[in-house]
Amino acid sequence: MTTSTYSGSCLCGAVRFQIRGAFESFFLCHCRRCQKDTGSAHAANLFSTTAALEWLSGHDLVRSFELSGTRHKKSFCRECGSALPCADKETGLLVVPAGSLDDPIGIRPNAHICSDNRADWDHDLESVPVLPGLPGS
Repeated sequence: MTTSTYSGSCLCGAVRFQIRGAFESFFLCHCRRCQKDTGSAHAANLFSTTAALEWLSGHDLVRSFELSGTRHKKSFCRECGSALPCADKETGLLVVPAGSLDDPIGIRPNAHICSDNRADWDHDLESVPVLPGLPGS
């Protein structure tokens, strides 16, 4: 079995990391917590119980938040606020925000989850115009 290696970073570039191993699942979560967490319609997270996370730089800038009474956790760069991988030592689960990776992952999401909470504006988006860059550019 070939081990995959993925590089990732935060928006400001201060935090860099590497993931070695395979992702077992990729979910787009529409729960209210993930909407608040991302400021968007859903979170796009990769999950693994076997991959290893190595911080290459900026580990001292990584902060974590756990919502009391829930399983909802997030890690982020304290400088730019970018979402970063979060490893749960108790369960062994590694959660990696897909957008934090700098390398292509080669897999597609397994499912939209918690779709009962889907944002009311997150439907029939195929009809919304697609622009190659910023409006007016």
